[in-house]
Amino acid sequence: MIHLIMDSINYMEERLDQPLQIEEVAEAACMSKFHYQRLFHMLTGIAVAEYIRKRRLTLAAEEFMTKQVKVIDAAVKYGYETPESFAKAFKRHHGYTPAAVKTGEYTVKAYPRLSFELQIKGVEPMHYRIVEKDSFLIMGRRLKTTTKNSQNKQDIPAFWKRVNQEGWTDSLAHAAGELGYIGVCAHFDETLETFDYIIGIEQGEEEPDSTMTVEQIPASTWAVFQAKGPVETAVHSTWTRIFTEWFPASGYEHAGGMEMETYPLDGEINSPDHVTLIWIPIRKQS
Repeated sequence: MIHLIMDSINYMEERLDQPLQIEEVAEAACMSKFHYQRLFHMLTGIAVAEYIRKRRLTLAAEEFMTKQVKVIDAAVKYGYETPESFAKAFKRHHGYTPAAVKTGEYTVKAYPRLSFELQIKGVEPMHYRIVEKDSFLIMGRRLKTTTKNSQNKQDIPAFWKRVNQEGWTDSLAHAAGELGYIGVCAHFDETLETFDYIIGIEQGEEEPDSTMTVEQIPASTWAVFQAKGPVETAVHSTWTRIFTEWFPASGYEHAGGMEMETYPLDGEINSPDHVTLIWIPIRKQS
């Protein structure tokens, strides 16, 4: 998996002075656009588009300092519609105009090319199990969100906060199954960069009310990971370790489709002993 990301970085670096679409970059990594952008951000802490922008402005600054390059030529070369839009982006990033940087009297912000070092990890064990689970139904409330500008990272916590404050999740506790509360990511739209997020429980004998939706979770082979600790930090760090440590060494790959997080009914989400389960559909690498 890491070598695929490196392939995509090489692809980007060779084309920073050309029109570049994220779909092409994802294809170079043999991934869908959605999953590529998500994995790239998880591994690097920066969005793909932001990486491309910062690398282009870094190269432009180097050219202004070492060559007699016109602003209009740099703007065209690095994909800006007008010299004015390029100059504004350049000043926002570096703190100085292209003309000022050309004098050689000012420092600029260099954003280096990304690289990865192979490290031996696993000092801290990852607790997981492989589960074969038949298809089942969940009922709950649905939110449509987008991955653009990482909007989903704001929308989903706000969604949980709202339904908790309303007392809606507490009202479901009596009807919940063994999975407890469930958060599901579903219906990824590669073109619109959107997906649905559903908060709910397994559907049993109780019927959903008019505010709820019903979703079928397909039969899958799941890798189920324990994220122990306060939800906000433990879940994020476990997701990162799954993709940076577990997948590269496991012989499995993501099977696509829905992902889940499950939470105990009586869990204190800020407790160091709280355990969230992360469910990822997997298949053996071909």
